Amino acid sequence: MESEKTIAESTKGVSAEEDSAAAAAAETVTAEGGAPAEAVAEGVQTEAAPAEAVAESVQAEAAAESAQTEAAPAKAVAESARTEAAVESAPAEAAAADAPAEESQEAPTPTESMADYEAEIEASFKRVREGDILTGTVIGVDEEKVTLDLKYYAEGIIKKEDLSNDPDFQLKEEVQIGDEVTATVVKTDDGEGNILLSRKEANDLLAWDKLKKMLEERTIVKVKIAEIVKSGAVAYLEGIRGFIPASKLAAGYVEDLSEWDGKTLEVTVITADEENKRLVLSGREVAREKLADEKRKKVAKCQVGAVVEGTVETLKDYGAFVVLENGLTGLLHISQISTQRIKHPGVVLKEGQTVKVKILSTDNGKISLSMRALEGADAPAEEVFDYKESGAATTGLGALLKGIKLN
Repeated sequence: MESEKTIAESTKGVSAEEDSAAAAAAETVTAEGGAPAEAVAEGVQTEAAPAEAVAESVQAEAAAESAQTEAAPAKAVAESARTEAAVESAPAEAAAADAPAEESQEAPTPTESMADYEAEIEASFKRVREGDILTGTVIGVDEEKVTLDLKYYAEGIIKKEDLSNDPDFQLKEEVQIGDEVTATVVKTDDGEGNILLSRKEANDLLAWDKLKKMLEERTIVKVKIAEIVKSGAVAYLEGIRGFIPASKLAAGYVEDLSEWDGKTLEVTVITADEENKRLVLSGREVAREKLADEKRKKVAKCQVGAVVEGTVETLKDYGAFVVLENGLTGLLHISQISTQRIKHPGVVLKEGQTVKVKILSTDNGKISLSMRALEGADAPAEEVFDYKESGAATTGLGALLKGIKLN
């Protein structure tokens, strides 16, 4: 501002001097002659005009410089504000950058200790000898062998022929990765750094204990018939060859043994003689129990008082056995065959005959039938028929005269 004052005062001084000069010139000219004096005065004013323009230009420049000077503090203030904002944001960014580090510190990396390698350390000190029985986890299966993880520095190998005595044994079907297998050490080194094992030998030692337990507990197991022999069938259980007599294959009599070849059936152990290597199996008890269970279910569905049809299966002195529509067999007692008194069911019935009967009772799983109930229980008893084993009734002369005494 002081520079502007100085410039203005300087300008005013110049203007005053020029005005004084112009006035003096005008007076001189006026003294010499009027018209020319006026002209000279106008020339002096014309020369004064550029000086005024210069003064105005100087004032404009001074004003611009003043505006720039006034704007400078505002710009400095803005830059200062930006600097402060940057300074304030720096800790936040640093905190954000440090956050993952803090989070990672909250979940420390687990450290390993000797306890983590305890099993491996113990395995390294374990000594394996021929004849030892080891249990391992299957880690590999191919057409010729099974590879086991024994938790030992060496892996175990079981060749196909050392897995089972069963001639129908299918390696890939019956052994899966992850299975546990118990086997006997045959060699501690097979020449390739592996332990050679045999499950067959281990089975021979352990299987009989399992079989004896099955015998005691009457365990039901499934076996497949491997072959048919003269008086029965052969099946393998726990790798041991077992014999099933023909009379023990099914619930009833088996006429054609060849029909059972290759079949799978449920059996129980009835003999487990380790000393004589004798294993005997039976499917009869299981089959009969199944039939009995099915019969109980069917009997439970029979309604007392229902009238059904059936076929006479067999005739006995005390009545007839009738096979009903549902496959069950009921007893038609001789007293329930007819309202008339008969000495044998053959007087009225014959095997294969279809009859209509009424269910009287299903107590204790036994079905009692009646034909008499359909005729009328109150009908009077009439003629008594005689009966012979031939199944024919007779009224011959000898029968009429029997018991008569002649004098």
